[in-house]
Amino acid sequence: MKKAFVFPGQGAQFVGMGKDLYEQNPLAKQLFDKANEVLGFDITHVMFEGTDEELKQTKVTQPAIFLHSVISALCLGAEFAPEMVAGHSLGEFSALVAAGALSFEDGLRLVYARALAMQKACEIAPGTMAAIIGLSDEQVERICAEVSKDGNIVIPANYNCPGQLVISGNVEAVNAACVKMKEAGAKRALPLPVSGAFHSPLMQPAKDELQTAIEQTSFNKPNCPVYQNVDAKPYTDPAAIKQNLIAQLTSSVRWTNTVENMIADGAQDFTECGPGKALQGMIGRINKQVAVHGI
Repeated sequence: MKKAFVFPGQGAQFVGMGKDLYEQNPLAKQLFDKANEVLGFDITHVMFEGTDEELKQTKVTQPAIFLHSVISALCLGAEFAPEMVAGHSLGEFSALVAAGALSFEDGLRLVYARALAMQKACEIAPGTMAAIIGLSDEQVERICAEVSKDGNIVIPANYNCPGQLVISGNVEAVNAACVKMKEAGAKRALPLPVSGAFHSPLMQPAKDELQTAIEQTSFNKPNCPVYQNVDAKPYTDPAAIKQNLIAQLTSSVRWTNTVENMIADGAQDFTECGPGKALQGMIGRINKQVAVHGI
């Protein structure tokens, strides 16, 4: 029975996240203090005592979730090391650090660069996302293809679990797709409170910017396979990991396939490292037979 660590993406943040770790674990305190130094601002103050609005800033949200996730995993100690890892969107960076493919500092720098690049891309090409509940993957894909014409772009961005997908694109296209999804029988087609079309072609400016940062960063061979978002397959080659990470911002997050592949490769015990329980819920809907818990 293999142990798998999984790491959440944006949206899992909450005020007070990580404070107990900071106060109770010397390693956690050391890493949080290092993060303030690397980022050049007091992110721990915002995480522990800030407001929801402060924490929602992209430049804060992404590194905050990364820090909570990675530090939670690293504080477990070597005896609890995972045998495979994966992360949902932003969480892929956390997974790479937990697996030893990236240093803590380099992972944090890349996440911060990613957050700033995505914010700029949102300003260049405003977009949005919507959660679609109750349709098959094929139905969602078909409707997105029908709507994506005449300059409109909408694609399935997150394949979260059976019957739950998130679509992404320019506002007009996402709204039009939501109408068609409901007509096709979707239980819900719910616009999400985001200002960008993440994991869609509208993130190309962010991808270009982040590519330079990734190419200039040193990656190691991970201690265990890393299942990556772009194709849900396991990787240990640093060059391949880099290319997949570059492609991630404009590609779909294939989470359902990722979990299925991890289970097929022996994972029976999943630990969600970081804030929230979103991945635990998704994994439970993908396969009810595996053990799923958080730390």
